[in-house]
Amino acid sequence: MKVLIINGSPHANGNTAIAIKELVKTFEAQGVEAEVCHIGNKDIRGCIACGKCSELGKCVFNDVVNEIAPKFEEADGLVVASPVYYASANATLIACLDRLFYSTGFDKTMKVGASVVVARRGGCSATFDELNKYFTICNMPVASSQYWNCVHGREQGQAALDAEGLQTMRTLAKNMSFLMKSIALGKAQFGLPEKEPWQPTHFIREDV
Repeated sequence: MKVLIINGSPHANGNTAIAIKELVKTFEAQGVEAEVCHIGNKDIRGCIACGKCSELGKCVFNDVVNEIAPKFEEADGLVVASPVYYASANATLIACLDRLFYSTGFDKTMKVGASVVVARRGGCSATFDELNKYFTICNMPVASSQYWNCVHGREQGQAALDAEGLQTMRTLAKNMSFLMKSIALGKAQFGLPEKEPWQPTHFIREDV
């Protein structure tokens, strides 16, 4: 079992990293390999809807997004972690996720997803919902915890004082580990769910 963790904070050793370290420690105790990719301080531009990824099999901008893509394909689960900025995720992380999910053609069905958010005070639930949408459009089950996956702290290191938040991280990692292992057993015995052909519906119709 392997889980990829994307750290969307610009600070490598900030409060988001504290939450991630709690996850990694618990994943390893559960026998799950965890790899952390820190992208929050990278120069990542947004998607320009050029469509070249359908021809190239990767994003036209050859940066960290294309480096992460094969790690995502190999992983059984993906954790996306972000600080909260204006009740939203870090813009660099969103640019990365937009391109990562759109440019990768591999099947993400039953890869387990989880989002983690860190804030001084508010905006956690809005950011949590925002990040979970990447999973739920791709047939990815979302791992849950005993509370919404958030940790609080303002100054560097304060997240280590959020006992409930860190417990939430440990519970999340345990639940996610169980879910990934259970899905692996289910895939081995039953295979993936059967898919119907996609039926795209557009809201502007020329025949009306």
